[in-house]
Amino acid sequence: MKVRLWILLLLGMGAAHAAVPPLPPAHPLAIVTGDGTALRAQARHSAATQAVLWQGENLEVRGRALDYLQVYDHRIERAGFVRADRVRIVPMRPDDAPQLLAVVRFLRDMPGDEALGIAYTAAYLKAAPGSTIDAEPFDALGVMAGRLARRASTNHDKSLAQALSGQLEVVAGYGVAIHSIARADGERLCYDGDAFRRVMALDATAMQKATAALALTAPDCVDPALPPVQRTALDSWRAGLLDRVPRAGLPRYVQNRLHMREASVWSAIAFERTRSGQPAQQAASRSIDELAAVDTRALVDSDRAAYNDAAIRVGASRWAAQPLLAAAAGLHIATVAGRPGETCIQLLDRRHGARAPLVQRCTYGTVWASSARANSGGTALTLAVQPMTSWRELWLFHVVGKQWVIDVLPPADDDPGLGYIEFAGWVPGDRLMLVAREARVNGRFVHRFEILDMASLATTRGADKPSSLSWFYRYQDAIWRSQTVSLRN
Repeated sequence: MKVRLWILLLLGMGAAHAAVPPLPPAHPLAIVTGDGTALRAQARHSAATQAVLWQGENLEVRGRALDYLQVYDHRIERAGFVRADRVRIVPMRPDDAPQLLAVVRFLRDMPGDEALGIAYTAAYLKAAPGSTIDAEPFDALGVMAGRLARRASTNHDKSLAQALSGQLEVVAGYGVAIHSIARADGERLCYDGDAFRRVMALDATAMQKATAALALTAPDCVDPALPPVQRTALDSWRAGLLDRVPRAGLPRYVQNRLHMREASVWSAIAFERTRSGQPAQQAASRSIDELAAVDTRALVDSDRAAYNDAAIRVGASRWAAQPLLAAAAGLHIATVAGRPGETCIQLLDRRHGARAPLVQRCTYGTVWASSARANSGGTALTLAVQPMTSWRELWLFHVVGKQWVIDVLPPADDDPGLGYIEFAGWVPGDRLMLVAREARVNGRFVHRFEILDMASLATTRGADKPSSLSWFYRYQDAIWRSQTVSLRN
């Protein structure tokens, strides 16, 4: 048991056992190399199975019988016999540390062998003199722990489920914390990032720091249930962490990943600052600049989805970068405070002031007053309203018969998550309008330009590119064209 506690202590995850001295093992250690390894009651194949072991399991070797090793598993507190060809004896002398590190380097980027790699990393940290340990083993540990969490989250093969579950239990025995986050698209497993935090604190290479910062700021592992104050603090920390990554010498595709992540984080900060009444223009401008800094020619295929997601997040909060304009003399909106946290929107014109608005509705979302656009006939007005960090809706105020009504157009007909829809222009005749929308729906990216019938809210025509719609070319709004991120390459 002291051996396992000492491994945890060397990993920096056994603070509760800090008083345990580093005693040399009384018996050699072995690491299980394959899933489903049987721990038998006796040294023969027909003996009863005491337990099923998974790759990476750490065993204390106490003897040998024919082609079996007599072992003790401290994690499950059970003794037995395992076939010698299903484990590897691990040398633990300081002179053996380079050999162990070589194995760690090999397993670092081997999908499916994460638990085994983490076991060898723990062995290396125990064997190597403290003065020789740098950021490399912690970088490898973080990469493997994060990949194991992603594999367990996205696994749809029932035959692998038991093995992944067993591997998660094994790495937990080494002090690797993987927790579950409830999201709209299901449960997601995430590594807590302790090893990556150590990389950021050590004298690591630029590539190691970039890998660590990207892992620690991953949006999929941000708990959506975080209260606003904690979410604001987390996003500020994420932004500061990304700023600490040196860019010199990094490959262009890695710089792209950092730009995309910073664009996402700063767009969230802009939204949060607006919600709390703080200046947000600088944060929103930073998010737009970071998105624009992405070199799409150096964008690898696996990063295309992340680029689109970053663009959606920036697009959702982009109005925070625009100054508030004075209200027009004709059809326009005004905002007044409602109940605590609520904003009430009044539709006004030359004859209807705040005391008798044409129509009024209140919302807990963020109202981007500078986005209001009225048509030439004074019969319709659009307004951007953002209820969540990465979800922006379009409110349409228009006349139906002789009455003003308000229709809310969502980015997609799905649960709110990642998306925005925005006004792109009026078509002469006061019946049709142009809109652009981007959203992530059931894992699929939707990017559409549409001609909308205001009476029925139905799309009369749509395309993936505005150039495919002649009316988009003729009637698109000049301000929209100059500010939108939906027209990126």
